[in-house]
Amino acid sequence: MPNRNHRLDRRDFLNRSLGVSAGAVLAASLPASARVPRSLGGTVAASTPLIITSHSNDTGRAAMDAAWEILSGDGSALDAVEKGANVIEVDPEDSSVGYGGLPNEDGVVQLDASIMDGRTYNAGSVAALEGIKTPASIARLVMERTDHVMLVGRGALEFAKSFGYVEEDLMTEASRESFLRWREGRSKRDDWGPPDHLREPDGDGAAMGEGREIESHYGTTNVLAVDANADVAGITTTSGLSWKISGRIGDSPIIGAGLYVDNDVGAAGATGRGEDVIKSCASFYIVMRMREGRSPQEACEDGLQMILERYRNVNIDFVPSEKFVAINRAGEYGCAWMGTGSDRAPRITLANDGGVTHYEGTVL
Repeated sequence: MPNRNHRLDRRDFLNRSLGVSAGAVLAASLPASARVPRSLGGTVAASTPLIITSHSNDTGRAAMDAAWEILSGDGSALDAVEKGANVIEVDPEDSSVGYGGLPNEDGVVQLDASIMDGRTYNAGSVAALEGIKTPASIARLVMERTDHVMLVGRGALEFAKSFGYVEEDLMTEASRESFLRWREGRSKRDDWGPPDHLREPDGDGAAMGEGREIESHYGTTNVLAVDANADVAGITTTSGLSWKISGRIGDSPIIGAGLYVDNDVGAAGATGRGEDVIKSCASFYIVMRMREGRSPQEACEDGLQMILERYRNVNIDFVPSEKFVAINRAGEYGCAWMGTGSDRAPRITLANDGGVTHYEGTVL
């Protein structure tokens, strides 16, 4: 599988996009390929069935192995994405989703997830769900067993319990230690940490885990699939921004923001700073770009450009941390991210008839 790791200076990227905006009045008469800059990455060979996840670690590979068993046996894309998401959600070593996810500022793990079935044009989601390891499965129940799209908080928990799910402590030893380190190290003026008389004059003293970096991230995974019948489905699941304000909801449970599926086109999902993704309806935008003829790789790059343009006149040096992934109905795929703080190319794990492998997308 070819690797495509391209980097473009932000100001050059925005200068290039300015030319695109200046020609917007002519856009309606131009083909999609002529309306935006050429993709930094390009297209990949199409093959279905196909399933991808934004997770590129060992858990991501295990998820694709499990999901491919379903797809390779003529199973549905919907069943495959749920299976893949569940593998990641229950992994105690993964601090970005489900069990072991990093908690909010009160030390409570609150999970969000969405699911969308292209075949039925149906969707479901849960937000601020506590005590259930597999929010993706609860989102599917919302989709299939109610006439609603989203349930939140205590209502989502009681709904899950009504189907036999058992409320559990989602904190692991590792996630609790991370939370305690964050709580003790976040301020020199609160009462967490060592007693005042044992603190260093210019610091917090020998706080728990002193010297170890406090983990903080926007934790999310996307799982997108197209099956042998060319039906498309997707899931986005997350424990959200670590140390978030209690009740904060990101883009992951919002259809059109953290996830969107169109059975005639494909699917897209987002990770990163959810506030940007919500404001831009990014996943919907990416799928609509594919509808206009863009490849998944090109459409992911278009989504990044769109968000950067929104901030261009506010703060040209502000670069949010989005990562977008997408597939189309033909079995092409792509991913791109802002690359904040790292030159590392974004990676996805995928499974198709060529096996389970990785793909490197583009980074600004």
